[in-house]
Order: sequence, then structure tokens, then C-alpha cells
Amino acid sequence: MAEIEPDINQRIWQVVTMIPRGKVATYGDVAAQAGLPGAARRVGRALKYLPPGTRIPWHRVVNAQGGISLADGSAGKYTQRERLEAEGVSFKANGKIDLGRFRAFTR
Repeated sequence: MAEIEPDINQRIWQVVTMIPRGKVATYGDVAAQAGLPGAARRVGRALKYLPPGTRIPWHRVVNAQGGISLADGSAGKYTQRERLEAEGVSFKANGKIDLGRFRAFTR
């Protein structure tokens, strides 16, 4: 699917690069900013196809509840949390991010 719609991937990736350090956006936020309202899953697919070694800050994209959507115990989930914490994003006791405080785009 990534080969069929590279322009959509590019739009999504461009929006992700606009998320400032120390802030996050939900998959839905990114979709809306890319002109794809309601296409949160499409954002996830585009992030899955990021080129190896990318500098696009994929770790700043979280789910609508402020959580990391990668599988528990996975290296990716650990990496995402580590990168966010290094940027000053804190997690509540339930493992979620306070979107009211750290959300990059207002809805």
C-alpha cells in the first residue's frame, strides 16, 4: 500500500516533522493536519513504512488516550517512551501522557 500512495505518506510524514520537541500528536491529529480527517489508521500505516534510519520523529505520535500503541514489551515501545522522556514528556502512573499539557495541535 505504501507504494500505491506515496504522496499520502509524504503528507503524513511532513506533518509528523512539524510536531515540536517535547510535544506529541495523536494519530487522529496527524491525519487531520494532513487533510485526512478520520484516517488515523492510515497514519499508523505510513509510520510503519518510514525509511530505515529516518529522522522523522515518529515517536511523537501516540494514540487518542495518550498512550503508546506499540506492543507491550517490544523494543519499539521502550524506544518511544525513552525518546519522549528525553524530550521532557512525562507519563502518568497509568502509562499515559497528559494530552492537555503535551499535545502539539489543538482540535
